[in-house]
Amino acid sequence: MPDRIAALVSELEPELVALRRDVHAHPELARTEVRTTRVVADRLRAAGLEPRLLEGSGLVCDVGRTGPHAFGATVPAVALRADIDALPLDDACGLPFASTVPGVAHACGHDVHTAVVLGAGLVLARLHADGLLPRPVRLIFQPAEEVMPGGSLDVVEQGGLDGVQRIFAVHAEPKIDVGQVGTRIGPITSASDAISVTITSPGGHTSRPHLTGDVVYALGQVITQVPAVLGRRLDPRSGVNLTWGAVHAGVAHNAIPGTGTVAGTLRCLDVNAWERAGEVLDEAVQQVVAPYDVEVDLEHVRGVPPVDNDEACTARLEAAARDLHGPDAVLLTEQSLGGEDFAWYLTQVPGAMARLGTRTPGVRTFDLHQGDLEVDERAIGVGMGLLARTATL
Repeated sequence: MPDRIAALVSELEPELVALRRDVHAHPELARTEVRTTRVVADRLRAAGLEPRLLEGSGLVCDVGRTGPHAFGATVPAVALRADIDALPLDDACGLPFASTVPGVAHACGHDVHTAVVLGAGLVLARLHADGLLPRPVRLIFQPAEEVMPGGSLDVVEQGGLDGVQRIFAVHAEPKIDVGQVGTRIGPITSASDAISVTITSPGGHTSRPHLTGDVVYALGQVITQVPAVLGRRLDPRSGVNLTWGAVHAGVAHNAIPGTGTVAGTLRCLDVNAWERAGEVLDEAVQQVVAPYDVEVDLEHVRGVPPVDNDEACTARLEAAARDLHGPDAVLLTEQSLGGEDFAWYLTQVPGAMARLGTRTPGVRTFDLHQGDLEVDERAIGVGMGLLARTATL
């Protein structure tokens, strides 16, 4: 089976690299991925498959099921997931297939994910035609990963996991060399919530702070004290982190403004701590500003839970990587405080996400969510084989 998969990957890889470049040149933001959905659906239909379009954008497609056993059947299946949306930033890669859409770019590798899962699906379709596919496989091309709480919930709501027993995915990782895969049992990414604290008072002159609530001073206490409170009220082993990214208050050096806002993200590696963090955060904010005679409004937008990799599913990914690329293909990857809505699938069924190396050895290390991101496109073939082999184990 590994040799057959490798041969099919070698045959199909040039086409999938070209498709990735096409998707990269035509990026689409969350829940507007209509063209990307059409490109993927057309290629699946050309392979004799029957994709089911989701409402708005995205699709699911079963390989190895027909007729009454098609989408929605209860026969246990393996699912492979790709996210297809881009980011709202300018493409600065300078490549011939750079984004043609101003202010929109595939700077998180979702174009690679799309090509990888499509390629894996085409490999599996060929195996099925040869009578070699041991179980049905569902391909999920999911919209809106980059917005909270994530398009994975749309997929689940529309029955995308019905009949699914396990689910797998890869994520482009520019810190890992191409040809290698990073895995980890347990939390591999973090819960991620959006936090905004708005403080108001009548405002006044800076010479008379005692006659009004000092919004700026109160904001300063929230910025410095609330993260410290969380660090003492929640288990430090849970990886709780509150980091502020924006603060706005006032326009004049001698005027106390009437309103001010600080915004940031709350991240956590432990599901139980994440569920408790909101209550602790609200108490901390209220207590910190209480002495300053101001009004406070806390907006806490729950994002995604941690991606908590199942042990058995992680072992399947590792076995697949070693089958195709040898004993040195698997690395222990670090935990990340980044959020990833693949986590919602793992609240429903066991699964695992692997980090797919995209760095050319000896070349600069790029970063995700930066407009100049470049990937070694050999990673597409590696990912195709990895997911196809994982689905057959």
